[in-house]
Amino acid sequence: MIYPVILCGGSGTRLWPLSRKSYPKQFARLMGDESLFQASAQRLSGASFAAPIILTNADFRFIVAEQLAEIGIDPAVVMIEPEGRNTAPAVLAAALWLLKKDPEAMMLVAPSDHVVPDAEGFGAAVKAGEVACAAGDLVTFGIRPDRPETGYGYLELAEGAGDFSATPRRLKRFVEKPDESRAREMLAAGNYLWNGGIFLFSVKDIVAAFEATAADLVEPCAQSIDEAKADLGFLRLAPEPWGRLEDISIDYAVMERATNLSVVPFDGDWSDLGGWDAVWRESARDEAGVALSGEATSIDCVNSLLRSENDNLEIVGIGLENVIAIAMPDAVLVADMSRAQDVKKAVSALKSKGVKQAQQFPRDHRPWGWFETLSLGERFQVKRIMVHPGAALSLQSHVHRSEHWVVVAGTARVTVGEEVSLVTENQSVYIPVGDKHRLENPGRVDLHLIEVQTGTYLGEDDIVRYEDVYKRD
Repeated sequence: MIYPVILCGGSGTRLWPLSRKSYPKQFARLMGDESLFQASAQRLSGASFAAPIILTNADFRFIVAEQLAEIGIDPAVVMIEPEGRNTAPAVLAAALWLLKKDPEAMMLVAPSDHVVPDAEGFGAAVKAGEVACAAGDLVTFGIRPDRPETGYGYLELAEGAGDFSATPRRLKRFVEKPDESRAREMLAAGNYLWNGGIFLFSVKDIVAAFEATAADLVEPCAQSIDEAKADLGFLRLAPEPWGRLEDISIDYAVMERATNLSVVPFDGDWSDLGGWDAVWRESARDEAGVALSGEATSIDCVNSLLRSENDNLEIVGIGLENVIAIAMPDAVLVADMSRAQDVKKAVSALKSKGVKQAQQFPRDHRPWGWFETLSLGERFQVKRIMVHPGAALSLQSHVHRSEHWVVVAGTARVTVGEEVSLVTENQSVYIPVGDKHRLENPGRVDLHLIEVQTGTYLGEDDIVRYEDVYKRD
């Protein structure tokens, strides 16, 4: 049985402003009705696969659980990394956990933010890799290049130049991201593949490989798992030993040092959506090469991407060529297509200015639902809040602000002090400063309300929690 191991971290800089640190690209619906994470989980499900192992961080745990529930996938475990330590510790943690559960298993490691339209072809490549994996090889998957890409690392085949059929073959070496001249040479040579960051190995073989090439990682990682604590269906890895782990990728820690390597070519469409230019390439385009998404209009534009992420915001391009234009409720990006990889520079510049849009998504996701700010003044804030059916906010109070809730859809159960009441559409309730209160959705449909805050301080840290079903501090 193959256990998918889905890596679900990320800082969300290259697809800003849609992708941000608080809500990176794998959770966004970039290419359709499903998020990239959901599409990845669907691709790695079915008769050939066991329930997936998910590795993420505490900030994303409820988003992961919610998006998996939406597509009907129940994970084997969702591991919460105390802090990001790159891919090697994450893979090792999954392997050591699985070693106790099913030591004869294979594990397929994959990022959560790739686009693979040919799921059947990808499945055939995985099936081919099982043969080499069963023979004791560590298998990686390489993507047939179709352009001299400088944003990817490469894999050099030891044999079979020009043959991109899905059969395991020897891997000669890993190649760092090249400049354009070298990338053109490798494309012409026919024996190089893009490094897709996807791996297949038996649990025993990868643990043995870590012990041989990265032994310093094994003890603290094992200790972090042994001392892990269950928390609302998640497994929180112990922070102290985890903090002693080196920040290192699986490529550097193991794959580039191992001798039992095989690579299976994948001759199908694939993208890691590593920039808005990649999103443009993967999107449906008109005869002028223009890709539109959301409320967008193109007039005499060529080879451009126009995308609005707000139903009430129309983006219009006139006479644009090779331009990226992305409109969010709180930020707009306009860039030359050739500068797509420089979007992360914009994030750095905004962070240095202390601009919240650099990292904070306009819609703030919580385990009970989400909220977004509609208007913010010196002593007031207006929010829109959505609460899932059956969900509840914590019993809490505020030191510096009062709140007024107006229900606009659904029914709320509201606790203020000792009084509990049902509040329906077009009804409202007032919460004075300092009063204990709670908001719940007892119904079967999403609850939407408008919250008006007034006070001397309106920050999210002005919360005193007394009870919380999600066990937040």
